Amino acid sequence: MELGLIHIYCGDGKGKTTASMGLAVRAAGRDKKVLLTQFLKDNESGELNSLEKLEDNIFLFKGDPVKKFFKFMSPEEQAITKKEHEERFKKVTEKAIDENFDLLIMDEIIASINLGLISLDEVVEFLKNKPKTLEVVLTGRGPDEKLVELADYVSEIKAVKHPYERGISSRIGIEK
Repeated sequence: MELGLIHIYCGDGKGKTTASMGLAVRAAGRDKKVLLTQFLKDNESGELNSLEKLEDNIFLFKGDPVKKFFKFMSPEEQAITKKEHEERFKKVTEKAIDENFDLLIMDEIIASINLGLISLDEVVEFLKNKPKTLEVVLTGRGPDEKLVELADYVSEIKAVKHPYERGISSRIGIEK
């Protein structure tokens, strides 16, 4: 890319990850190299299954699967998750730079920052010093003002109504 910008998909509504995956597919369709990682997720989504089929252009940098909400983890599990997330953030950003990717998507990195799993200062430092041509997408609820200020796009997805409110769990092929 000639000029790589920074995107944030945030808010309490459904669709932040889906929006980032759509951008990955769009970029791959234009023969761009995409690097994608998901924090705080279990690596078992329909999106990942689809994106694996586009492996010529999209590289999935999978981490250790997270099988339960952070608040339900033991202190030991939280420490293991924090270490893995910190290390993966460093590795994925290095890979994006070293291998000249066009687009880097870090799904749920904002939640990881908010939970103290990844340093806000390290993410800000990376964004300020990223290659000029690298497009970067961050997703998650409640981005810090420092991230919002650095971003070129900030799209907030607002929940107006959701089936979860009626006790309907996530469904394969729709929410996962």
